Amino acid sequence: MNEAVAADAAKIGAEVLRTEIAALEQLASSLDADFEQAARLMAEASGRVIVSGMGKSGHIGKKIAATLASTGTPSFFVHPSEASHGDLGMVKQDDVCVVISNSGETSELHAMLAYVARFDIPMIAITRSPDSTLARQSAVALLLPDAPEACSVGMAPTTSTTCTLALGDALAVAVMRMKGFAKEDFHVFHPGGKLGAQFIRVGDLMHVDDELPLVRADQPMSEVLIEMTSKGLGVAAIVDGEGKLDGIITDGDLRRNMSGLLDHSAGDVATRQPSTIGADVLATEATARMGELKVSALPVTDDSGKLVGMLHIHDCLRAGAK
Repeated sequence: MNEAVAADAAKIGAEVLRTEIAALEQLASSLDADFEQAARLMAEASGRVIVSGMGKSGHIGKKIAATLASTGTPSFFVHPSEASHGDLGMVKQDDVCVVISNSGETSELHAMLAYVARFDIPMIAITRSPDSTLARQSAVALLLPDAPEACSVGMAPTTSTTCTLALGDALAVAVMRMKGFAKEDFHVFHPGGKLGAQFIRVGDLMHVDDELPLVRADQPMSEVLIEMTSKGLGVAAIVDGEGKLDGIITDGDLRRNMSGLLDHSAGDVATRQPSTIGADVLATEATARMGELKVSALPVTDDSGKLVGMLHIHDCLRAGAK
C-alpha cells in the first residue's frame, strides 16, 4: 500500500465529491422540456415503468425502479441480457421504458431497443451521447453532463453513475408530485420498519369489542376489579346505554380510593371526563400524548362520544410508534 497516498485519503475523497458535485450542478442547470416530457410519459403511463441498463448502469437502474415503485409508480428492472432470453415478455405495449447507457451503444441493449421499436413502446433514454443509437431511437433523451469520471484513471463509472442516480430521483419526485402521491399513500407501500411505524394510526392498534373492559356506573367495584384484571389493560371504561363513554377507572383511581374501595360503585371511583383520542390519529401522536398525560391507556371515541376502542402504551411501543 502506498502510505503517502493513504495519508491523503481524506483529500482524495473531497476531490471526488467536488468533481461529482460540479457535475450534478451542471446536470441540474441542463434540465429542460425534455425532462418534463419524460416525467409526463411516466406519470401518464397506463402500464408500468420498465428500467433497463447493463453493468453499473443496471445497478443504478434497479434503484431507480425501486424508488419509483415505492412512490406510487409501478416499476421494475429488466436485465438486458435476460431480456433476449425471454424476459422481453415482461414488457407490454402500455408500458414506458427507461433505458440507461452512458455511451448509448451498449451491445446488450440491442434486443430491448428492437423490441421497443417493433411494438412502438415509448422509451426514455438516459445517456451522455446525444448522437448515440439509444438517444436517436428514444422518444425523449435525457443527457448526462459531459463531465470527467471522478476516479483516478478517469474510466470507472463514478460521476456518471452518481448523475444517473440523481436524475432518477429527480424523475421519481417529479412524477410522484404530478400524481399527487401523499404521505398516506407512502404508508401503503412501506408498512414495515421505522417508516411504517410513523404512519400507523390508533385504529390499527386499539383493542375493540370483547377485548374492551366495559362496566356500568352502578356496577360494584368488586365486579369492576374482575373486569379490569381479565382484560389486562389496567383500566375499565364506564359506558352508558348508548355505548357513550361516561368515565374511566385507572390504577391511579384505585389507589386514591383504596379506603373502602369495595363499598363503592364504578361511578364513585371513576374519572368522569377522561382524555380521549380518535381512531384516525397517528399512533406516534398518541404515544406522545400519553407521555404528556402520564397515563398508560387512552379511550378511543368517535365524533358522537361513543367508545370504539382502547389504546395501551404497550401497543404503540411494540409497533415502534415512539
